[in-house]
Amino acid sequence: MERPDITRLPRVERPRRMGRLATLPVFLRLQGRRVVVIGGSEAAAWKAELMSAAGAHVQVLAPVASAEMTALAADPPGGSVHLARRAWSPPDLAGAALVLAAAEDDAEAAAVFGAATSLGTPVNVIDRPAFCSFELGAIVNRSPLVIGISTDGAAPVLGQAIRSRIEGLLPAGLARWAAAAKRWRSELSGLGVGPRRRFWEAFAAQALRTPDRAPGRQDWEHLLGEARAGCSASAPEGHVSLVGAGPGDPELMTLKAVRALRTADVILFDDLVAPDILDFARREAKRLLVGKTGHRPSCRQDDINAMMVSLARSGKRVVRLKAGDPMIFGRAGEEIAALEDAGIAFDVVPGISAVQGAAASLKVSLTHRSTARRLQIVTGHAHDGCLPTDLDLAALTDRGATTAVYMPLGTLPELIRRLRQAGVEPERPVCAVFNATRPDERIVAGSVGSIVDSLDGLGIAGPCLLIVGSVLAPLSRPRVQRQLLPDSPATGLIGN
Repeated sequence: MERPDITRLPRVERPRRMGRLATLPVFLRLQGRRVVVIGGSEAAAWKAELMSAAGAHVQVLAPVASAEMTALAADPPGGSVHLARRAWSPPDLAGAALVLAAAEDDAEAAAVFGAATSLGTPVNVIDRPAFCSFELGAIVNRSPLVIGISTDGAAPVLGQAIRSRIEGLLPAGLARWAAAAKRWRSELSGLGVGPRRRFWEAFAAQALRTPDRAPGRQDWEHLLGEARAGCSASAPEGHVSLVGAGPGDPELMTLKAVRALRTADVILFDDLVAPDILDFARREAKRLLVGKTGHRPSCRQDDINAMMVSLARSGKRVVRLKAGDPMIFGRAGEEIAALEDAGIAFDVVPGISAVQGAAASLKVSLTHRSTARRLQIVTGHAHDGCLPTDLDLAALTDRGATTAVYMPLGTLPELIRRLRQAGVEPERPVCAVFNATRPDERIVAGSVGSIVDSLDGLGIAGPCLLIVGSVLAPLSRPRVQRQLLPDSPATGLIGN
């Protein structure tokens, strides 16, 4: 039989699936295995604790042991920790799965490294990369779900920062789903390859949709039934999260709010939500602006309610994203009622409110033992856009209270007029905070008697919050006056 001429065959291009790796991430099973730790310092104690947490039997060799190492030997987190108060010698390393050392100098580091490598044992000398055959990076522990992060020793602090970011995004409840997967895997041995794949695809989707609840046997039976039926998953149950985006600074969002954005299929957001907040959403999520835009065409509340219900019924995970806290002048009550009437599952993720963000920017406590024993929050306009007629003027005039007025600009002259008529002295301090916590934040400090004129003609855009109360008196002190913008000394305009 004539052999084919391989030079005439079409060339097969193999796609590159992996770029160059500085190190290879490997996960070792150390349960019941012996690990040697040389040194008794705090750094050595941390490595010994890590090995014990992985189930290893840890032998610590150290003439002098720190308090941390002594306490660890008395109460290890997993496998045993045996502390021998003596120096190490090469025979101590025989049969060890790993060797870790806190060396006094390069000479000791070289000795440990040489003794371990001669036995073929992986070795790590702490903070001495030249004497390491393996490295321990930052760890995100959702055991049995474990994530390792390495910078190849270049920037350990960066690795720790990334670990913190991942921990914030990764719900702790995923550990329960990973544990369930470990229990259920053996029960799938009778399924074919196709059904097993469909089971795990549906399992992963369900774990990411509902990470905060523990999986139960009903989940197993439901997923197994779908896998056997030949479908990857039936239409998922829809869900709505009413999420507070905070006052504007993305770093003031809660971890739970970030996780909600990361898992949303659709985001219905208000006009007041800072654009940077949406950067936390996954790329595939559909974003719809539905908020009120003040005297311009915008969605009616009934339309927003209907949209949430419709999207959830189609199986979507919906985030209704609101500036500040959804339960403070966010019309959340109407949306909750609509979801309950429709039988839609929902949850509420609180956010830092505008008044909290403004107080932080002002560096002023809204309550004070001697001057302000109460904080009250009111709105500056009713459904018709006018000042509410049922404001409790007696409460608003109370010198022992701090009042925060949301959406005050359209009715500010009328509000001030009524406060003056009710007996509020013109000298009572007032601050208008625009775009609280955002890069374009602006603060106009004044008094009940001057604030309307101070704001007139400034033309500052963005959401505004008005704070009235004696707690604002420190804004007149020199430490704040030095922040006055040079081009507006008369208005009390304070830069961020």
